[in-house]
Amino acid sequence: MQIIEIKAEQFFELLKLKDTSMWEIFSQLIDGREKEIIFLDHDSKVLFNYILPSDQEKLEEDRKVFSKQFAEKLSGLN
Repeated sequence: MQIIEIKAEQFFELLKLKDTSMWEIFSQLIDGREKEIIFLDHDSKVLFNYILPSDQEKLEEDRKVFSKQFAEKLSGLN
């Protein structure tokens, strides 16, 4: 499995600048092989990781699950 390390702060800033979603970027990385994406803080400590699936269908399932969980967490903050 290929491992991709990403500095989280820089990655999310770039997404804002490019006005794109992380799911669009993840979609472009799919090539038939699973990849582990590791998000790091500015000290290179692991914040979280994501196993990028090998196909677009699974990525779409992951996006839906993430969106639902994110919405639930946001509603809990109100």
